Amino acid sequence: MKERCVIIPAVKKNAVIPDQLVKKLAGVTLIERAIHTARSVVSGDDVIVTTDSEEISLICERSGARFRYNRNLRFKSLDIVAELRDTLCELASRYAHFLILRASCPLLTWTDVEDAWKKYLDADADSLVTVKSVRQRIWNVRDGTLENLLDDKAGEGEQFLVESRALIIVRGSLLADSNNFKKKPKIIPYFLNERAIEIQSYQDWWICEHLLLRRHVVFVVAGYPAIGMGHVYRALMLAHEITNHRITFVCTRQSELAVESIARKDYRSVRQGQEPLAEVVLKLRPDLVVNDILNTDVPYMGRLTAAGVKCVNFEDEGPGADMAQLVINALYESARSTRRLRCGPEYFCLRDEFAGAARNKLREDVKVLLITFGGTDSRNFSRRVFDIVEPICRGMGIAVRLVAGPGYAHKKSMEDHLQKLDNPLVEFTWATNAMSRMMEGADLAICSAGRTVYELAHMRIPGMVAAHHEREARHTFARPRNGFTFLGIMDRIDDVKIRNVFLAMLRYPRRARFFERQSRLDFTGNKTRVVGLMLEKITRQG
Repeated sequence: MKERCVIIPAVKKNAVIPDQLVKKLAGVTLIERAIHTARSVVSGDDVIVTTDSEEISLICERSGARFRYNRNLRFKSLDIVAELRDTLCELASRYAHFLILRASCPLLTWTDVEDAWKKYLDADADSLVTVKSVRQRIWNVRDGTLENLLDDKAGEGEQFLVESRALIIVRGSLLADSNNFKKKPKIIPYFLNERAIEIQSYQDWWICEHLLLRRHVVFVVAGYPAIGMGHVYRALMLAHEITNHRITFVCTRQSELAVESIARKDYRSVRQGQEPLAEVVLKLRPDLVVNDILNTDVPYMGRLTAAGVKCVNFEDEGPGADMAQLVINALYESARSTRRLRCGPEYFCLRDEFAGAARNKLREDVKVLLITFGGTDSRNFSRRVFDIVEPICRGMGIAVRLVAGPGYAHKKSMEDHLQKLDNPLVEFTWATNAMSRMMEGADLAICSAGRTVYELAHMRIPGMVAAHHEREARHTFARPRNGFTFLGIMDRIDDVKIRNVFLAMLRYPRRARFFERQSRLDFTGNKTRVVGLMLEKITRQG
């Protein structure tokens, strides 16, 4: 006796949509998809299709699948085991277990079937039924009015398990007597939930087709004090634009800050352990990998390429960049854009919150100063700059908005320092989710050379820019032609220079020139362009 066989009921008379089982869904007919799923768990000889259709019989014959044709076959109830009782009893002497696979549930995968089979065996069950969990309020109509059938005074509904007609596993010994099933069999549930959709309407068909056409996009990100959180913020922003595909985040080993930020957005995330990064990524079986980890190396990119995975890399100038299908270096303007390499501010992606923000108007006097140095500011340049300019701002009545990111490790000392200063014009904000609000109404900014300068340019805020390190100093957008004075690398800037440049930036003529240059810039359409370029790699050839 063999261990198991898969039975696929394919009754054309019971179809909701005309020719439902032989229409192509995402390029494959429902019956062919079910046969393929079945053959992924058992041999072809152990797949049996029961049908009333000559057309389905022909498909089975041409695909090498066994079938049983009965033109009078029709299912009259929802109890599929009872409907197939004659067939099951006939086969019970040859198979110990039966897996009844419904072709009308196309989201069921062979991995679901194998996982359900393992749970069925581990539980020593007599039967397994796929179900989905729903919370509902149940009503009945009596004399034209609704009455609640449950004791649901709070209106919270009741949790129910609803059968999904995707898969049923049944023990053959239950069918020893063809007229009587074993009393009180042990039946266990298998939860499908989002993959439990059964095609019962054209709407279900549309939903299933779109879900089957989804691809898996994996964002590989790095975010920790040494490099800041800009990579994580950009990846989250781009992921938010992708609604037609599955999204997973992989955080590099040292990126604890990244893990925390992504968890707050409810995306699925995986953190690299001791295994190589490529191994972590490939286990997720991605269709597209978006690398936002700075420079990549050849071994990492080589493993992804060898596995046939397409890659889009951001700000990657490493040796592995040549192996990516697309490299976007918006912050670097030195290279010329090609089909594979896209450089310059036209590829900077503006966050949604800035789309509705009110851009600033030029004022003759500076009323509000914004100081911000990214998500981590490991050197605490915020404190240094603030201490230099605060006496000037106090004397001139300039309000100071001091904004620090979630990775800022000096929060407590900064708060204590501000409390001692007792300057009512100073406002300290930590880990804001509304940076555009912090920029609204600001006349001047002092910041690092990351993506903040693009957001300031969009909001029309001239600024003084200091780079955290050599790499950031090569972000040449932060120059006078775009409304910024570049101070240099933080560790090489003396206090006198910061003070003198700040005093110069307070003068109206310079700010007016910078403001006018920023007014000519427009980043609003960039995000759509970049996401389109990314998704082309999985929706088209190339």
